[in-house]
Amino acid sequence: MLPMLQKSFFGWIRPRIEYEILPARLPEPDHIAASKTVRLYHPKSDKKNGSPLFRVGDKVNTGQKISLFTDDPAYVIATATGRITSISPFTGDFGKSYLAVTINIAETEVLDNEFEAVIQNPTLEGALDFLAFVPGKPPLSIFSDPQHDIKTIVINGVDNDLLVGTNQYIIKSKLNAVKRGIQILKAITGIENIVLTVAGESLQGYGHLGVEVKSVDTAYPSAIPRLIMKNVLGQIVPAGQRCEDLGVCFFSAEAVAAIGAAFDNGRIPITKAITLIKKDGSQKLINATIGTPIEDIFATYGVTVNEKDRIIFGGPMRGSAVYSLEHPVQPDTDAIMVLDQSQAAYASDYPCINCGECARTCPVKIQVNLLVRFLEAGQYEEAADYYDLYSCVECGLCSFVCVSKIPIFQYIKLGKYELERAKTAEGSNA
Repeated sequence: MLPMLQKSFFGWIRPRIEYEILPARLPEPDHIAASKTVRLYHPKSDKKNGSPLFRVGDKVNTGQKISLFTDDPAYVIATATGRITSISPFTGDFGKSYLAVTINIAETEVLDNEFEAVIQNPTLEGALDFLAFVPGKPPLSIFSDPQHDIKTIVINGVDNDLLVGTNQYIIKSKLNAVKRGIQILKAITGIENIVLTVAGESLQGYGHLGVEVKSVDTAYPSAIPRLIMKNVLGQIVPAGQRCEDLGVCFFSAEAVAAIGAAFDNGRIPITKAITLIKKDGSQKLINATIGTPIEDIFATYGVTVNEKDRIIFGGPMRGSAVYSLEHPVQPDTDAIMVLDQSQAAYASDYPCINCGECARTCPVKIQVNLLVRFLEAGQYEEAADYYDLYSCVECGLCSFVCVSKIPIFQYIKLGKYELERAKTAEGSNA
């Protein structure tokens, strides 16, 4: 269940939902490995003129880089030793296209050693070549983008959804790896201005990291990057722009720890820290091999999924539903949530009653009740021009408090996607 919602009796103040803060001492998470296969989502691009580098039937080793075409910089890292049994198209949320690479796991593990040559002399090029697929999915490519001049790196030690404790766990238990990752980031980027955010706790105990430490309010959604920009760094991200446009790049604590572990151990990390949220709302921190089907995780903990139950990748406010037990853990999977059908919030076609709860709860003060009318009608440009669509930070509070059960959050994400798709089409036709 969700943390307690604190709200004024008269409804004059914004509702307050608190993040859950993990205790200082945490048990070591269970490790879950795939039983038969791993499935990796290779980013799909139009660069297919080169020769295929991998085909169905090829053998791969654990930690081996799999790039499907010679002229395509995208890749995944094999998280198991075995043989590729399929390479098939897969479409994710909002039209994102991948090639799903399935590997049948061999009985004997063989480690790939190609990365070992990189650790002797850390460079941005080496990190880009091998570490884009590590847990936390670090956005390393931003540092080689000539359109962005990054001056500040923010390491977010707070999870940006409720019931999720993944990054808090990393900060509390993997601090040495985080410290090493910070050293590597400074060395390969030349950026010295690094900020670590922690959740409303004492700022002591982090001085040895060599970064500036700042506290984030424990009220949701304070840990979302654009709100950290405003409330912690004192910079407002204009509507339609990103944090990177202002020279600030966000890394999860897990991504930084993975970079540090890679250079310390000479091996590319392949296990992802995940918060498993069961039907009763209880949480379990686990480590799962990237590519592990969620059915293997559910089998380990006796989680049953019945018809009309929901499987959510992410937390209750910002997560996305998946529709197959074969869906794998990915490098940016921070949580897996299972909702019983009796607890799932079903969307309704009931009209807005203008209660004002959505506008009152919005952290950036959008007139959501008016915005959603344009989005429902598919008038996306008008929604952006007149009712601040691009100012939305996608916290999901509007859907959470909506009396009419309108899927406002989904309408907002769809509106942004359709506008970006239109811009891309215009650009290609120019």
